[in-house]
Amino acid sequence: MDIATIIGLVLGVGAVIFGVFSSGGVIDSFIDGASAGIVIGGAMGSLLTTYPLPDFVSGFKTFTLALKIPAMNIREIIEKIIELSNVARKEGLLSLEEAAADLDDPFLKKGILLIVDGTDPDLVRAIMETELVSIEGRHKKKIAFWDSFGAFGPAWGMIGTLIGLIVALGNLDNVATLGPTMAVCFITTLYGSLIANILCAPIAGNLKNQNESEMMIKEIMIEGLLSIQAGENPRVIEEKLKSFLAPVDRSIEDAGAEGGVEPV
Repeated sequence: MDIATIIGLVLGVGAVIFGVFSSGGVIDSFIDGASAGIVIGGAMGSLLTTYPLPDFVSGFKTFTLALKIPAMNIREIIEKIIELSNVARKEGLLSLEEAAADLDDPFLKKGILLIVDGTDPDLVRAIMETELVSIEGRHKKKIAFWDSFGAFGPAWGMIGTLIGLIVALGNLDNVATLGPTMAVCFITTLYGSLIANILCAPIAGNLKNQNESEMMIKEIMIEGLLSIQAGENPRVIEEKLKSFLAPVDRSIEDAGAEGGVEPV
């Protein structure tokens, strides 16, 4: 579980609560059922209008993805590909079929099996990149769900505020209720802003970062697999794949000391 995401969400809620009490406010003054109904109900209605029911349900399920730590990072993938390149260099490409059985990543496993089957390198790249585009498209669809939710929340908050203002202006003859009514008017705007800035925008940003990392990892897989298929030296493959990393992250331990990269 990604502790940073949890801490970020807790800090966001905590900052709002701190702001309420530090300004002398009472928490009950910031709770209004009608305002919550307008914002949440309106936003949900807009989402249901935008997305089919299965996409609506699966969109909310992606919240759990933001709480997960990626199963494998870029450095681990590079080391795994170097390990596979050593296997292929020592025992031949057909030996990779056995190595593929121990892999958890279906994308990497698919690429290895294509190579083992003797698929043309250009076709391997085309197949893998087509799947890469498909994966990214699904990711962007989920990210767009949270972007939409983040846009609908403040919009419905403003609608609720306008409704409240209309009611308040229609009862100007009762000055005693004007202050409380105006306060409730702005609660809907507050709710919409909280939905957008504490929940939706951070989750969308988290999923975007995860998507970018996963796309880079899969691009590394494609380049690494094609390099293995071309019979390139493991050290050359390592240097090629390390170019995807920032300079400060390129000091991958020499796997040769641990049975990894085979000395030239």
